[in-house]
Amino acid sequence: MRQPTVQDAPQLRAEAEAASGHLPALILAAERLAAMVAPGAHGLRRAGPGEDFWQYRPASQGDSLRAIDWRRSGRSDAQFVRDREAQTAQSAAIWISDGAGMDHAGGDRTTKLQRGRLIALALSMLMLRGGEKVAMLGQPARAGRLQADRIAEALVRPGDRDDAPISALRPQQRVILISDFLTDPLWLEAFLAHASGMGARGLLLQILDPDEAHFPFDGAVDFRGVSGSERHLSRDAGSLREAYLARLAERQRWLGVQAARSGWQSMCHITDEDPANALASLWSALGGGR
Repeated sequence: MRQPTVQDAPQLRAEAEAASGHLPALILAAERLAAMVAPGAHGLRRAGPGEDFWQYRPASQGDSLRAIDWRRSGRSDAQFVRDREAQTAQSAAIWISDGAGMDHAGGDRTTKLQRGRLIALALSMLMLRGGEKVAMLGQPARAGRLQADRIAEALVRPGDRDDAPISALRPQQRVILISDFLTDPLWLEAFLAHASGMGARGLLLQILDPDEAHFPFDGAVDFRGVSGSERHLSRDAGSLREAYLARLAERQRWLGVQAARSGWQSMCHITDEDPANALASLWSALGGGR
């Protein structure tokens, strides 16, 4: 990707100022969405050192006698351990593709990028409420309400990157990657392999426009690439549907295999669906729904 030069500065500044005009609406929408999904969110629960009770679980090999809760165990034939909830904040990083394809929207629908920004910011707010440290991938992860504003500002900055930077990964991070994953996917295979080696785990969220998900076209259709340089005029678009959907399904299977191989999860969201459903799925997968 070409690096910005001094000559690009005025244009970048103008684009940033135009984008920042949408910040209040984005923040308000994300706050509403977060409140709909988890109005009383208090962090992502997990076992670990802390003071608060989390759950009883059956004792297993490796648990010491001191770890057994004898009062609870006395009510059954099994032995139980009293787990406490970890209180140390984890570090999470979010990345969203801002390549040209993410600007696509059929009809008067929201673009994939707009929907991705909304979900990313709402998810950040949920994690921050629970004391988690969150940031856009490659930026310092911090806790606190002000961090949501920093993330919102980072989300609307202009960019044109379709691949997440491997160099930005940190050990033991939780990472959420948001993209349509329709361009060359080989970067993702390398990214996930590197993440797995560092103990980083996370989620892939594929966002598609309904036209991309269902291919509703029939008759004569002029298909154009996102850059405008590619073009295909079909006189019978319906005849392409079966092959297109098969290719999309193959890409989604590939995403699922790559994610599972690295201990990640893979999900898909279509922009005519309720974003609360996607956010709830992400939140639950991260542990906030338990």
